[in-house]
Amino acid sequence: MTTLLAKNATLVVTMDGERRELRDAGLFARDGFIEQVALTSELPVSADTVLDLRDQILLPGLVNCHHHLDQVLTRNLPRAQNTDLFPWLRALYPVLIRRTPDASRTATIIGLAELALSGCTTSFDHTYIFQNGCTLDDQIHAARELGVRFVAARGGVSLGGLLPDTCVEKESVILADSHRLIQQYHTIGCGSMLQIVLAPGSLFSVTADMMRESASLAREYGVRLHTHLCETADEERYMLEHFQMRPVAYLDTLGWIADDVWYAHAIHVNDEEIRLFGQRGTGVCHCPSSNMRLASGIAPVKKYLECDVKVGIGVDGSASNDSSNLLLEVREALLLARLKMGLFPPEGSKQPFPSSDPLRTRELMTAREALEIATRGGAQVLGRSDIGALEPGKCADFFTLDLNTVGYAGALSDPVAAVVFCAPQHAYYTVVGGCLIVDKGEIATLNLDSVIREHNCHAAALASEV
Repeated sequence: MTTLLAKNATLVVTMDGERRELRDAGLFARDGFIEQVALTSELPVSADTVLDLRDQILLPGLVNCHHHLDQVLTRNLPRAQNTDLFPWLRALYPVLIRRTPDASRTATIIGLAELALSGCTTSFDHTYIFQNGCTLDDQIHAARELGVRFVAARGGVSLGGLLPDTCVEKESVILADSHRLIQQYHTIGCGSMLQIVLAPGSLFSVTADMMRESASLAREYGVRLHTHLCETADEERYMLEHFQMRPVAYLDTLGWIADDVWYAHAIHVNDEEIRLFGQRGTGVCHCPSSNMRLASGIAPVKKYLECDVKVGIGVDGSASNDSSNLLLEVREALLLARLKMGLFPPEGSKQPFPSSDPLRTRELMTAREALEIATRGGAQVLGRSDIGALEPGKCADFFTLDLNTVGYAGALSDPVAAVVFCAPQHAYYTVVGGCLIVDKGEIATLNLDSVIREHNCHAAALASEV
C-alpha cells in the first residue's frame, strides 16, 4: 500500500457536501483514495509521499468535459483564424484526415499535459475522424503514458456534405469498433482510470439510425452518450428545414434526452428545452473560449443551473481555443455569464435584475460557483461520484497553486476568488489517484520537451501537405 500526505496548505477548498474551506489544512490518501481531509494538526505525520503546501491553495482536480485533442495539430492555422464554425471546419478537415497514429499520440500527450498544468485531472475527448490507420487506441495509450484519468469517445461520421467524403465510415464499422473498444477498455467502479463513451459527430453528420443504434449499444453496456448540440443558429435552421423540428425535439424522438447523455455547447436553446434537460437529467458542457473564438454565442449557463441541469466546463478543440487551459475556461465562464446578463436583460427592464422570470437569476455568477461547475459539475456530467470533491472515499485527484506569485499579489483577501478572477497560473502540483503528474510546475511522468519537438514536426508536415 502507498500513502500520500499533503499538509500545511494555506487553504483547502474541499467542494464537499458542506463546501468547507479549511485553513492550514491538507489531506491523507492511501492507494489513490482520500482517507482524511482535515487541519494539518489532525493529519498523520508521515507518509510514503509528503507534499508541504505552505503558501499554496489546494483544490479538487478540474474535470474537462469536452475536447478534440487531435486539434492540437491544427492550432492557429492562418486560414482558420477569422471564420465561424462551418468555414473553420472546412479549413481543418483536410489537415486532420492526414494525421498519423504517431501524430495523434503527440497531440494527445501535449493536450493532456497542458490540461494537467492547469489543474485538470480528468479529461474527456471526442474523436470522430479515423483515417491513415488512426484508432482510439492511439489516444488511450498516450493518456496512459501521461497518467491522467481519461474518458475517450468513439465518435464517427457516416454522412458526407459538410465533412469531406474521406471522413465517412460505414455505420457498421463504427458500431463494430465501438463494441470492441467498450469490451477492451471500459472500466467501471470507483477510481476508474479509463472509460469509453459513444459520441456520433453531430446531428448532421450521421443518420437517425446511427443515433438510435449508438444509444442502444451504449445502454446495453452502461456507457454514456455525447454529441454536439445547438452550437450555432445554423444548426437550428438546418433541422427545421430538413426535419421540421428543433434539434432538441429531434433528439428526443431518438431517445437522446436522458440522464446518460450530455451535450457540448447547447447555446441556442429555449426555456422549455432547458426545463426538459433538468427534468430528464441531461447534462451540458459549456465551452466559453471556443464559443467566443468562433462567434457561436453565449450559453445560458445560469438558467441551466437554476433548472438543476448538470453543467460542466470544457476547453473544446485546441483549434477553436488554441489552448487546453481549463483554469482559463473557469475564468471565462464566470465573465461570460456576467456579460450575458448585461447584454440580455429581462424584457421591458433597463436592468439585468431583479426579474419576475423564474428562469432569470438575480445574482451574478460567483467565483466559487464557476469552480464548482468545473469540479463537482464536471463529475456529475460524466456520471462520476468518485471525483470532483475532496472528501473521504473519493479519488485523490487534486491540484495546488502557489499563492506567493506576482499573479496573486494583492488579491489574497479571498484566495479562492483570486484563483478565478486573477490571471490563470500553472499548477504547482497536480495529483491523479495519489500520483504526481505535475511536480513543482513541471510534467513529472515523461519528457515533455522531446514530445513537443516531435509534435511540431508532425504539425508542420501536415500543414505543408494542404
